[in-house]
Amino acid sequence: MRLLRPSGVLFLAFVLAVAACAPAATPTAAPATPTGGPPIRIGAPFNLTGGMASIDVPAANGARLAAEEINAAGGVLGRPLELLIRDTKTDPATAATVVTQLIEQDKVVVVIGFNDSDYVLAAGPICQRAGIPFITVVATSPRLPGQVGDMLFLTPFGDNVQAAVGAEFAFEKFGKTAYLLWDKGAEYTTVLAKYFKDRFTELGGSIVLEDTYQSGDKDFSAQIAKVKALPQQPDFYYISALPDDVGTIVKQFRNAGITGPIVGGDGYDTPLLIQVAGPAAENVFFTTHSLLTADSPNERVRKFVTAYKQKYGTEPEAVFAALGYDTVYVLAEAIRRAGSTDGQAIKKALESIRDFPAVTGVINYSPQSHIPQKGVTVIEVKGGKFTLAAERVPQKVPAP
Repeated sequence: MRLLRPSGVLFLAFVLAVAACAPAATPTAAPATPTGGPPIRIGAPFNLTGGMASIDVPAANGARLAAEEINAAGGVLGRPLELLIRDTKTDPATAATVVTQLIEQDKVVVVIGFNDSDYVLAAGPICQRAGIPFITVVATSPRLPGQVGDMLFLTPFGDNVQAAVGAEFAFEKFGKTAYLLWDKGAEYTTVLAKYFKDRFTELGGSIVLEDTYQSGDKDFSAQIAKVKALPQQPDFYYISALPDDVGTIVKQFRNAGITGPIVGGDGYDTPLLIQVAGPAAENVFFTTHSLLTADSPNERVRKFVTAYKQKYGTEPEAVFAALGYDTVYVLAEAIRRAGSTDGQAIKKALESIRDFPAVTGVINYSPQSHIPQKGVTVIEVKGGKFTLAAERVPQKVPAP
C-alpha cells in the first residue's frame, strides 16, 4: 500500500477550498425526465481527499458537470445518468474496496475514475473480472490495458506520448544534456522517466546524472548535493513527480541555486505547483492535455471553461477537470451506440468510436487500441501563470 501525504498547510487550504464544490459521496447527477426507464448507474471513484485530491477533485467535478448537461438534454436512451461519486482517500486498498461495492452493491454498469495508474491497477482487475467497462479519466501509463485487460480504456494519451514530446521539446529548446530524477514509488513517475530517457537518448541526448526519491519525501538535499557536485550543470532537469511533491522539489532546487529549466509531465498540472513553489516555479515546463483558458482559440475549451465557472464559481483548477468531462461524454456516446447498458455491448461501442470531438482533443479507439492518440500541450510557468509554450505531436513514440 502506498499512501501519499499532503504537502502541509498550503495543500490543506487548497483541498478545503475545492472540497467546498466537490461532488458528494452519494449520487450527484440528478435524474432528468425518467421517461425511458431507470437511471443508468455509473461508478465514479476518485481520490477526493489525500495526496491526489488536487487533481482528482477537479476531475470529479468535470464528470459531474457533463452528467448534468447530458441529463438536462434528455439523458441517454431516454434515461438519466446517475453518477455515484465515491472518495477512495488516496489509498489503493480503499480504491479496491469502493469499486467492489459499486459493482456488487450499487449495481453500476460502468466505472470511470482515477488520475493515477496505481489506483487503476488496484481497481481495474475487479472491473475486468466482473465484465464491467472501466474508463480511466487521467491515468496515463500505456501499459495499463495489457496489465488490466480488454475492459479498460483511457481518456488521455499514454505516458510514452507525452514523454516523447517532453524529450523532443527539451532537446530542441534547451540542449543535449539532462539530469533525470523520478519518484520510484509510483507507476506513473517510473514509466514517464523511462520513456523520457528512451526518447531523449535516441535523439542523441545524454543523461549526466540519474537519481530517485520516494513519494512523500520532504527533504531533497541529498539529491541536490549530487547535482551541485557535477563538474558542469546540464542543459535542463527532467523531474518525474506526482502533484503532491513537485512544488516542494522545485522550490528546494531553486533555493539551492539551480536555475536551469525544469521539465516534467502532467503531474505538474496542479495549483500546488505555483502555490508551494511560488516564484521558484518560473522557468518550469511540463507536458499536459490542454491549456484551459477563457480566451482559448479552441471553442470547445472556451465553452467548457465558461460552463465550469458557472457551475463551480471558478475556472477549472487543472486540466483534469476537462478529462473528467470528456470521459462522461465519450461514455454517453458509447451507450447510445450500444443501445443498451450491457458491458460487452458498451465495450464494443467504445471500440467503434472514431473522431469524437472532446475538450482535450479528438478521441479514437479501436479493438486493437484502447488509448487515444492525441496531440500534447507544453506549458511554461511564466509570471506566476500557466502559459502555452507549444502544441506538438511526437516525431516518434517509445514502445509501451
